[in-house]
Amino acid sequence: MSTLAHTMMTTARSADSGLATPGELDRYPYAEAPGSERGPVWEGADPELGRTVRRTAGSRGRGLHGQLVQQLGQMIVSGDLGADRPLVPEEIGQRFEVSRTVVRESLRVLEAKGLVSARPNVGTRVRPVSDWNLLDPDIIEWRAYGPQRDDQRRELSELRWTIEPLAARLAAGHGREDVQQRLTDMVEIMGHALGQGDALTFARADAEFHSLLIQVAGNRMLEHLSGIVGAALQVSGGPVTGCERPTETSLAHHARIVDALAGGDGPAAEAAMRQLLTVHPEVERVVPAPREH
Repeated sequence: MSTLAHTMMTTARSADSGLATPGELDRYPYAEAPGSERGPVWEGADPELGRTVRRTAGSRGRGLHGQLVQQLGQMIVSGDLGADRPLVPEEIGQRFEVSRTVVRESLRVLEAKGLVSARPNVGTRVRPVSDWNLLDPDIIEWRAYGPQRDDQRRELSELRWTIEPLAARLAAGHGREDVQQRLTDMVEIMGHALGQGDALTFARADAEFHSLLIQVAGNRMLEHLSGIVGAALQVSGGPVTGCERPTETSLAHHARIVDALAGGDGPAAEAAMRQLLTVHPEVERVVPAPREH
């Protein structure tokens, strides 16, 4: 196809579908064509999901490779690219106007996450949910902002209830002064942010607090899960647990955890963490749109 013909076809396609201009990876350009067996039809963008992709991918400062991973990952997790659906690299490259190398490396990342599989004489296909690495922070984020957001949020809350009280109890037996001081600093930062009405600074200090606590528990397997807790705090998006609501009560619970750790009181640290993670029944369990950064 000549360059002129390709340009005319691309321009017409963009005008008809309302998609972004050629080469942009900040839209959500997919809708399944009924009865199609060849692969994805990169048309029919969902405008709302398109805005989601723009914010999450763009805020990370990723290049074309990272943006394509984000784009395809969200499409798979949302169910728009269903299980066993073929992904044709040539079509992906043509639609997003990226090189074969970018497509190949992006599919490799998705394969490592368990989202796709590549087999000789079969090609690359989307894998069923049972094969996904559901503990991967990216997949947690994609699920949290897709149709599975309610399930993802519930599962994250349940997982945190399992991980963090145990981590708090174990951390009380590891009196590292540097970590203890850092946790104290985080509580002070959260207190200052609360007074200033600075929810973003509060959230960042909160995330570091919980990450430090897990890392100092002295259990390498728990430490491996610290990224999950960080992802949970990143995508929670609303006040479901005490630590997600910047209030004096939340701050007091964090301070009690620090005091219990300083005193080597594991049961008290565990109890304080459970209080912090107490669900507020009056709050609706929904994940809103991603937060702007």
